Amino acid sequence: MTEWLVNLGFKNICYKRDNIGNHNLYVSPKTEGKKILLLGHNDTVFPKGKFENYSEDIEWVYGPGVCDMKGGNMVALQALSNLYEKNRKIENIDFLLVSDEETGSDDSKKLTSKLASDYDYCFVFEAAGESLEVVTGRKGVGTFTIEIEGKASHAGVRYEAGVNANLEASHKLIALTELTNLEIGTTVNVGKIEGGIGANTISPTAKLLLELRYTKNLERDRLLKELDRIVDTSYVEGAKSTLSGLIQRDVMEPNEEQHRLIEEIEAISGEKLLTEQRGGVSDANIVASQGVTTLDGFGPFGDGDHTIHERALKSSFEQRINLMTKMLLHHQEFKEF
Repeated sequence: MTEWLVNLGFKNICYKRDNIGNHNLYVSPKTEGKKILLLGHNDTVFPKGKFENYSEDIEWVYGPGVCDMKGGNMVALQALSNLYEKNRKIENIDFLLVSDEETGSDDSKKLTSKLASDYDYCFVFEAAGESLEVVTGRKGVGTFTIEIEGKASHAGVRYEAGVNANLEASHKLIALTELTNLEIGTTVNVGKIEGGIGANTISPTAKLLLELRYTKNLERDRLLKELDRIVDTSYVEGAKSTLSGLIQRDVMEPNEEQHRLIEEIEAISGEKLLTEQRGGVSDANIVASQGVTTLDGFGPFGDGDHTIHERALKSSFEQRINLMTKMLLHHQEFKEF
C-alpha cells in the first residue's frame, strides 16, 4: 500500500509499533476547503497458518480479508488511482490504515481519535450491505470484568462462616442481564463466569466477564451508572467487588449531517444510496464519536467474514470504486460536499 500510495503523491507517516503491525497515515497536500479521511485496517482475524489462501471464480473472490477489509482498502486505493489519473494530483484527502482493528483497536484508537479532529468527513471501507447499503449507525460496545471476593469455608462443617462469591456472582448476573432492552437495541451479556475451588468449599472468589452494547449515548450513561450500582451492591453479606474495563468504541449515532451528506452523494452519483445500522462495531465509531461526519460500509459486499469461507462479490467492487471515484472527483473540484 505504501509503494502504491506514494506513487500517487502521498507522503507516508509511519507510527511504528513493536508488538503489533505499524499504523500508517498517507497524507496529501492541503489547500483551503473541507478535509477527508479515508479509513481502513490491514489486519484480519486469522492467525498465521489458519487461512492464507486466495482463489476466485467468475463471480467471487475468496480469501482472508477479501471483504473484511483488504477488499475495502483496494476500493479506496483504486478510487484514488482513478482520481490521480484524471487530475494528476490529490489534495485534502488522507488515508489511515491501522493494524489492530480486529482485536479492538486498543492501540490505534488513541491515534485515530487524535487525528480525527483534522477532518470534516470520514469514509470507512468496511464491507457493504447485501444491497450495497452504507452504514450510518453502529452500536457502542464496552467490555468489563467484575472480580468478587468472598470467604472460603468448609461447606459441610462451617457453612455459615463462609461468604459465597459464586452466589454473589449469580445475583449480579441476573441484575446485569435485566439491564438488557432489546426494543432499543441495548444488550448486556455475561459471557464468562469463573469461581470457586470445589464442591466442599464455600467459594472465596468469582469473576464475571461481560459486554455492553447500546445504540444511544443516553443508554451508555444509564448502563455505566447501573453497572457501578450493581458492583457496589453486596447481595451476599460480606462480599466485596471491584470493576475494571472500559468502553472500547463509543456509539455511532445517525445524524442530520450524515443525512445531508447522503443526499449530496446521491446527487453526485445519480443513484440511490441505501443505508443501514449495524450491531457490530468498527473504527467508524471512533471517528464519529469525535464529531466528524462519518459514513461506513464503502467496501465491497461479501459474506463468510471471520470464517475460512470469506468471500467478496466481484461486481460490488466495480460499483463501489465507481461511486467513490465520483465522490472524490466532486470533492477535488469543489473541496466540499
